[in-house]
Order: sequence, then structure tokens, then C-alpha cells
Amino acid sequence: MEFGVVLQTNPPASGVIAMMQRAEEAGFSYGWTWDSHVLWQEPFVIYSRILSATSAMTVGPMVTNPGTRDWSVIASLFATLNDMYGNRTVCGIGRGDSARRVIGQSPMSLATLAEAMTVIKGLAEGREVELHGQPLRIPWVRDGKLEIWMAAYGPKALKLTGEQADGFILQTADPDIARWTIGAVRDAAAAAGRDPSAVKICVAAPAYVGTDLGHQRDQLRWFGGMVGNHVADLVARYGTDGPVPKELTDYIKGREGYDYAHHGKADNPMVDFVPDEIVDRFCLTGPAGAHADRLRELAGLGVDQFAVYLMHDQEEQTLAAYRGEVIPALS
Repeated sequence: MEFGVVLQTNPPASGVIAMMQRAEEAGFSYGWTWDSHVLWQEPFVIYSRILSATSAMTVGPMVTNPGTRDWSVIASLFATLNDMYGNRTVCGIGRGDSARRVIGQSPMSLATLAEAMTVIKGLAEGREVELHGQPLRIPWVRDGKLEIWMAAYGPKALKLTGEQADGFILQTADPDIARWTIGAVRDAAAAAGRDPSAVKICVAAPAYVGTDLGHQRDQLRWFGGMVGNHVADLVARYGTDGPVPKELTDYIKGREGYDYAHHGKADNPMVDFVPDEIVDRFCLTGPAGAHADRLRELAGLGVDQFAVYLMHDQEEQTLAAYRGEVIPALS
């Protein structure tokens, strides 16, 4: 299993860069950031510095979307970074949550996302595509490579992931949900004539190594609120008795709205509806051994990478525990 670290691009950018350096030294091979350009600093500017400060780390957004930048801009950003640093980027992409809603826009449709993935990948890899009704190619791209990893929860999004994406990002570490979503992605890949095992599987979730479980839960409860935004969309689309497992949908019954001013923050005051059980299922808590046990279970389901959302009051200690205990146990 490979390991990634996921950070918010909070100022100063130098702190994000330094943390990515420490993560690479600790054995993390992927460095991800959120992409919400109003709530946090513009990530693509910072990626250049991260790539310069690390030696082999692959860098990218978890996740960008096809609605806040022109697709040619997204492709050129990745192609430029790859030309400078040697194909060390990955494009995590989805319909858009905070980046879109904060500027008063709705998430993009799956049809738009499907078209965008084709165009972005083609342009970044030097091929001619059709964009805005005309043929387009980036002439300076040489030997470009860009994998597209799609974040998804619902049946239609999982189907698109299996049909088209190079990788699947699941933002919860619940084994039952992982089993259902990974199965759906692989079934869709097989039905599309693709090799299901060729689609990389990334589980992303907060991890907090320690012994005070009550405090850990309080620090990570924000994640259930974040996932709840996507689950609310699924319930609106499929209902509570639809194809989405109740393990994913039941807990949002007490949700009364969401303020993006507190998005992704441990002190988010709008996540009281998230019960302890959800924190325990969606996140990794407890001592290092408990983390290793959960990750072995996920690896058995086909997970290739675990990406740690490192957003709580013991970030350095958790990073050190992964370096010294968790990553060696999974190698």
C-alpha cells in the first residue's frame, strides 16, 4: 500500500511546503491538497514549490473540478508542472463542492465531468481534442502523462469512474462502504471492456494516532460533516431507500445545513449531527496498531493508497507515528 498526505493550503504556503517535505521523508509518496481557491490559497501556485522541495513525491488536488477554471487552463497547469518536474502530478477531480458553492455555483453535472476528464487528459498528454467547438492541442507538450482520479460516492458517479478514470478516490475509510463502491467501480470497468485491476483505488480519510478516543472524535467530527454534503446530494437524488447503502446515508437525518466558513475545521460548530459511530467508521483513530489493522482490511479490499487528511491538533505526532509504526507495518 502506498501512502499520501492531504493538506489544506492555509497560509503561509511555506508551512504547507515544509509539511510535504516531512511527509516525503516519512514515507508518503503522494502529496494532495484541497482545491477551494476562496477558502484557501490557490494550490497550483504552491504545487510548483512542493515539487521543487521534494524529490519524488507525486502532487495533485483532492479534488479539483471542471467549473472554476477553463479546461485548457487546468491541462496547461498540469502539463507545465510535469514539464518542469518530470510527470509528477495527478489530477484528482470531482463535481465540485466548496469551490463551487462558496462562489454561488452548483456542482457540475456528471456529463460535464466526463467530457472534462477526456479533454484535460488529452491536452495534458499532448493530444488533439475538441474544446469549445474547435480542435485544440497544446503544441509544446512532449511525453506528457496525467492520470485522472475521480472522487465518487453515488451509483452514476461510480459507474463513470470505472468507465473512464485512471483511479478512484473514496473519501471515507469505512470498509463496508469501500467494499460496495470498489465493487461498483470494478464492475463498471469490466462492463466497459477495461481491466478492473488497472483502476487505482485510493481511500482518503482523517487519521489521528493517540489514546484519548473522545478527544480524537471531537477533532475529526468535521469529516462526517464534509462527507454529509455529498451524502445530502445523494439522498436528494436517490432517496433514503435507493441504491446507496444506509451505512452512508442514515446519519445525515439530523443535518440542518452547513456553513462553509467552518469547512474542514476541527472546531466546526455545525457537525453535532455526526455521531461517534460515524467518526469511528469513517476515520482512523486509536493507537498505531488500530490504524494498521484497518489499513490491512482496506488493502484486502483492493485499496492501493491510503491518503491521510492531516487536519487536527496532533498533526506532527500522527505523521511521526505513521513513519515509525504504521507505514512499516503495511510495507
